[in-house]
Amino acid sequence: MTREMVKAPLKIGQTLPLSIKRLGINGEGIGFYKRTVVFVPGALPGEEITVSIQRVFPNRAEGTVVDIKKKSPQRVVPPCPIYEECGGCQLQHLSYHGQLKEKKDIVRQAFERYTNIKQGKLPLKPTIGMDKPFEYRNKSQLPVAIEKGKVIAGLYRLNTHRLIDLDQCLVQHPQTVKVTNVVKRVLQDLKVPIYHEKKNRHGIRTIVVRTGFETGQTQLVLVTADRELPRQKLLVQELTKRLQDVTSIVQNVNSKKTSLVFGDETIALYGPETIKEKLGELSFDLSARAFFQLNPEQTVTLYDEAKKAANLTGKEKVVDAYCGAGTIGLWLAPFAAEVRGMDVIEESVRNAKENAERQGFTNTHYETGKAEVVLPKWAKEGFKPDVIVVDPPRTGCDDAFLKTASAMKPKRLVYVSCNPSTLAKDVDTLMKNGFEVESITPVDMFPQTAHVEVVCALTYKG
Repeated sequence: MTREMVKAPLKIGQTLPLSIKRLGINGEGIGFYKRTVVFVPGALPGEEITVSIQRVFPNRAEGTVVDIKKKSPQRVVPPCPIYEECGGCQLQHLSYHGQLKEKKDIVRQAFERYTNIKQGKLPLKPTIGMDKPFEYRNKSQLPVAIEKGKVIAGLYRLNTHRLIDLDQCLVQHPQTVKVTNVVKRVLQDLKVPIYHEKKNRHGIRTIVVRTGFETGQTQLVLVTADRELPRQKLLVQELTKRLQDVTSIVQNVNSKKTSLVFGDETIALYGPETIKEKLGELSFDLSARAFFQLNPEQTVTLYDEAKKAANLTGKEKVVDAYCGAGTIGLWLAPFAAEVRGMDVIEESVRNAKENAERQGFTNTHYETGKAEVVLPKWAKEGFKPDVIVVDPPRTGCDDAFLKTASAMKPKRLVYVSCNPSTLAKDVDTLMKNGFEVESITPVDMFPQTAHVEVVCALTYKG
């Protein structure tokens, strides 16, 4: 049989029938047409659809739904009126029960693709969901633009660089939505310049709002393209007048042409530089750039799973790599002999130290630097961890860190991940260096989206 007979070429505009087998990592339906994989946003597993091919690549094709011949019993009407335009959520058309089931399957796919764990031997648990899977996000960061003379802030339309204005959002805490809407009106009223990468390299780039669910404190961050904030005094006066429940207003300067939201410099404009938030019995001071989980209610669930995976007895020395504001490490500190953390962001490390001091912990130590540099230094000083906990960015762990962590030979390694694919790749590396997977627990930190957090417990076998 020739290759052409096995894999018939698809053409843009071609319409064809397709059976959807599963969801992809971005929430799109996946089907196969004569052995060519076809990705279809909005399609659900078990559905029989007619698809129109929009893009063709050597190893795959992408299409849109023309007609659904057979609907999934888990398909529901999305409650958000701009759901299909926005792109911020990917799964509002899938029942919540269905979301939890498919997220477990997304994790399974990643491990089957990137590791050699035999089928049926994967210690994968059901996805832990939420009782109320809406209004759970404590932080919004929305790019700002001018459209038809009006200041807007929102998310980019799917596969475009055009903003869709968000006056409401069902997954955001209502306070973040309210504050953002007021800021837009104030910027409009005062005619504050708005950044545009081609037309105007000055002014406001992004509106960031973070709210403490437990404390009620709110911080507003205005990200600007340069240090000068036009009409600064009048702007702050008007914002504090209209937003009397905002605790802190700061400016962050990001002059680089980048997709990253924050720059290196932060300037306090009103109130303290940080706001307070609580997780369980712990309280935290959060600066503008400090990492903190976006879903505080489900974060307690996530960290409790990490604590179970660490299996602490009170005698262990723990490393909290990529520690951010120290949240995971401090969650474990009451049950460990010692906790040491590191992060490359000096501001986050400062927050971690302050947070540890506030809780009265005397068994914690934090340093600024890369884990792969700090860990060997600690080893030379005689520190050998029993447990390493890691919560890296979506890109996963640095190879140097994985080698360093393996060389330390901890009894256990707890990997908290927001990307099943990079998690599985890193776990494969760790397995080749003496670790064995004990359990994999998906946690639904972001209902209505395709994202899934995972707590993976590994033990060192040598």
